[in-house]
This record gives sequence, C-alpha cells and structure tokens, in this order.
Amino acid sequence: MKEILNKIAYNVLSALYQPFWTALLIAFLSMFVFLYAKEKNWKKKNIVYNIILTWWKIFKKSQTFRRVFLLSFYTAMILLKTILNREIWIDPLNKLFGGWGLYEDGQFTTECIENFILFVPFSILLLWAFQKELLDEYENIRFGKIVWEATKVVAVFSFLIEFTQLLFHLGTFQISDLTYNTLGGALGGVIYYLGFCRKRKNRIRNRGQLSEH
Repeated sequence: MKEILNKIAYNVLSALYQPFWTALLIAFLSMFVFLYAKEKNWKKKNIVYNIILTWWKIFKKSQTFRRVFLLSFYTAMILLKTILNREIWIDPLNKLFGGWGLYEDGQFTTECIENFILFVPFSILLLWAFQKELLDEYENIRFGKIVWEATKVVAVFSFLIEFTQLLFHLGTFQISDLTYNTLGGALGGVIYYLGFCRKRKNRIRNRGQLSEH
C-alpha cells in the first residue's frame, strides 16, 4: 500500500512539476494582455477578436515590433529547450567539465555543436531588434563593438540559463555549454556585421545613383 501511495504521489508531483515553468511563463505574459485589455475597456465577448486585431495592426505597422517578436519567439524556443521542458536531475554538477567533444562516456553526441549553433541566430536577432540601444551610433558601427556586445549579452544570458539549471536541478551546469554558447553569440555578431556592411554599401551606392539623376 505504501509503495502504491508513493508511486501515485511521485507521478502526480511529476505531472505538475514538468509543465510548471512553462505554465508560469504563459500566465505571466497573459497578465500583460489582461492589463492592456482592462486599460482599453475591451468587452469580454470581443476580447479575443480585439487581441488578434490589435496585434496584427501593430505587427504590420511597426518594424521594431516584428523584430522583437522574432527575437522573443526564438528566445522562448531556447528556454523551452534548455530549462522549461527539462526533467529534474539529481546531480546537476556531475558533468561540470564535460561536453567538450563529440563523444561523451563513449557515446557519440552533437550537443557541443548544437550549443554553438543555437546562439548564432539569437545573437543576430538580438542585434537586429535592439541595434540602436546596443550599438549607439548606427551609421558608424565598428566590428569590435558589434562582436563585443553580442558576446557580452549572450555570455550573460547563457550563464543565467546554466545557473537556473543548477539552482532548480533542470539539467547539468557545464562550462562547455557556457563556452560554446558564447562563441556562437560571437559568430552571430560577425555575421551581423558582414550583413550590416553589405547593407550600408548598398545604401551608399543607391544614394550615389540618386544624386547622379
């Protein structure tokens, strides 16, 4: 009887714990919608329609909104992969210095490559969404400035993910993860700089063509 009760309690608590952080995040974000709806005095029967209509109008109108939305979407995917959908680990420090190569405990793994690639798009989207806030002088951006800002933000974000995994036993805290994530962020900064230079070159060429006419 005791074994049955223990199993029931374990299964029930596991079923509640696994979606806990995802549910908390959704509830937190939903309250912003609630506060906005209350401020605008939306009627209950039209609230879904008003939410969709308002979101779509701003999405079409604001380029900044579209950029931040894409960044938020990708960030949510990272959090779901690294924290929110993770199961409990008994010892989150048992692989502190592992994960550097393609083989772990004799098993082939691509986790190090995944950690590197995962933060390349994040870094690009971050700079794209908040280029003025992070890079100050947009017209005269230096290579070092872009790569440093991308590396710094990704390093902090990656550390917060690893620390959360350690604090709540959601995965393992690994120095290799932090390193590969940060390197991916740096590469994203390099790619963004190359795209920025190309865009600036095209803009200067177009200005020259307009001045000739």
